Formats: sequence, C-alpha cells, structure tokens
Amino acid sequence: MGCFECCIKCLGGVPYASLVATILCFSGVALFCGCGHVALTGTLTILETHFSQVTSDHAMLTDIVQLMQYVIYGIASFFFLYGIILLAEGFYTTSAVKELHSEFKTTICGRCISGMFVFLTYILGIAWLGVFGFSAVPVFLFYNMWSTCAAMKAPMANLTININTICVDVRQYGIIPWNATPGKACGETLGDICNTSEFYLSYHLYIVACAGAGATVIALIHFLMILSANWAYLKDASHLHAYQDIKIKEERELQDMTSRSKECLHSYT
Repeated sequence: MGCFECCIKCLGGVPYASLVATILCFSGVALFCGCGHVALTGTLTILETHFSQVTSDHAMLTDIVQLMQYVIYGIASFFFLYGIILLAEGFYTTSAVKELHSEFKTTICGRCISGMFVFLTYILGIAWLGVFGFSAVPVFLFYNMWSTCAAMKAPMANLTININTICVDVRQYGIIPWNATPGKACGETLGDICNTSEFYLSYHLYIVACAGAGATVIALIHFLMILSANWAYLKDASHLHAYQDIKIKEERELQDMTSRSKECLHSYT
C-alpha cells in the first residue's frame, strides 16, 4: 500500500461529524465563558459606581458574581475534557463501523459506554438550554437601558418630554435591594452611563456570550444525534458479528458431518 492509499484510509477513519461538533462546542463554551466572565466584572463595576454606592448593599451580589465566575472556570474545564472524550468516542465508533467485516468486534462494555454518553449528553443539552435562557436575561436588561438612552437622544423626545423624568431603576429586577442608594439613574446621568466603556463592552459581551451558549446547545444536539447513530451502528455490528459466528460454526459442523459421512461410506465400501 502506497502513501496515497494510506492517507486516504486514514482520512476515511476520521469522524468528521464529531470533529465539527467538537469545534462548535469548544467555540461556544469559550465564547460563553470568556465573554461572560468579563461582562460580569463590567456589570459589577457599573452597579458599584452608579447604582449601589454603599458596599453593604451589593455585598451579596459581589459574592454571587464571584461564585458565577468560579462556575465558569469549572464549565470551561469540564467541557474541554468532555469534548475530547466525545471526539475519542467518535473515532472509536467510526473504526467499529468501518471494520464490520474484519476481526474487530464490539464489546458489551463499549456499547454501555456509548449509551451512557448518549444519556449524559442529553442531560447536558437540557441544562444548556437553561443556561441559554439565563444568558438572555442580562441581554434583555442592557437592551432596555440602551433603548431608554436612545429614546432620550431622539430629537422628538427633547421637544416633548423632560428627559430628567426618564429613569432606569435596576432595583425592580432584584439585582440589588430596594434600600440601595441611589438604585436608579435618570436623565443625563443615565445617558452618561450608556456612554461609558463598561456599559458598551458589557452589553456586547453579553450578546456574544448568549450566542456562545446557543452554539453550545447546537453542538450538544449535534453530538446527541451522532452518539445515537453510532450506538445503533454498534448494536447492529454486534448482531452481525453474532450472526457471522453462528454461520461459521454451522458451516464447520456441516463440513465435519460431510467428511465423516464420506469416511463412513468409504469404510463401508
């Protein structure tokens, strides 16, 4: 076998579907974790500077943000390892399917591991649907603030409405307690907040993080389809090998019976 044939054989054993799903999963998790971490820091800076100037009022929020950032570290580490494991599972099952007619045989343990990955990926997919919905909440909050600032800058608003009466009260969202000072921003103060780099950066990072969570959901759904198909292929391969073993055994027994019959006929003759 030449070099070209070896390369074609190696490329034929690459699980391209699993490879695409792994790249999409890594990209989505990286966007969600990286952008989410920075956006949380920027959000906390905005709240401490403009909405809750007393440390005791946002002490619990600071602890929650730090806890979420540690959770992000754990999510990134877990999915990095899990993606590699699923890619290795893709290589294993692809080899099993490619070599149905060779000496390769699947085991009960291998099929159980494949089934376990199907179940675990299903659970993770449901969990990431919740993460995707949760990541849309800060996008909604920042969008409300941004749209309010845009409405204040409109020419018609300056003629008909006193912009100092337009406010954004973050206390109504439950982010900070009702006794936080000042708790809300109005008029030009609100416009200044929308013009800060922290607000602009956090808003767009939350959008990217939400998109990353959506990409991770798509990757897990993709993995789920691949794992389900591979598990079905392994199951069929197991049945096919069992049938071939029985068929070979019966042919050998038939050959033995034929040879014995011939020997008995010769001896009788």
